[in-house]
Amino acid sequence: MRILGIDPGLAIVGFGVVEQQQRGKLCLVDYGTVTTPAGMPLPDRLVIVHDGIKKVVETYRPDMIALEELFFCKNVTTAIAVGQARGAAVIAARNAFGGKLYEYTPKQIKLAVTGYGNADKRQVQQMVRILLQMDHIPKPDDAADALAIAICHAQCCRVEGFEIQ
Repeated sequence: MRILGIDPGLAIVGFGVVEQQQRGKLCLVDYGTVTTPAGMPLPDRLVIVHDGIKKVVETYRPDMIALEELFFCKNVTTAIAVGQARGAAVIAARNAFGGKLYEYTPKQIKLAVTGYGNADKRQVQQMVRILLQMDHIPKPDDAADALAIAICHAQCCRVEGFEIQ
């Protein structure tokens, strides 16, 4: 089962692709980012996010896609822009994929990856590195977060009894 995790953002959208094999073993496929330049008009940045996620979905052909839910943001202007970018990513993923999208809160992701819902970013990154047998923590942070989202979904699939192919 191939899982694409997406960490939505306006400047940087992280993506991470993992394969869950027999007996739940996770293997890294790829990870990276879709970036938009600061200062570019918002509609143009949203098109870049949309097209970038569409290309990622078409390239990796995931069986499932998981995204991080929006979290509360103190800066309303930033929250609105990030929400719009998240919407562009969701539409691109949904249209290119056609299947159900899964969403997880930051706390659910931390709990699934580390066993502790209040884990800090460094703990999550270390567990991503360990679970995917990487020799270094994936960079940038947005890509590491996207891998954590994919891992979270893989863990939830195992708990909910999805059949592993």
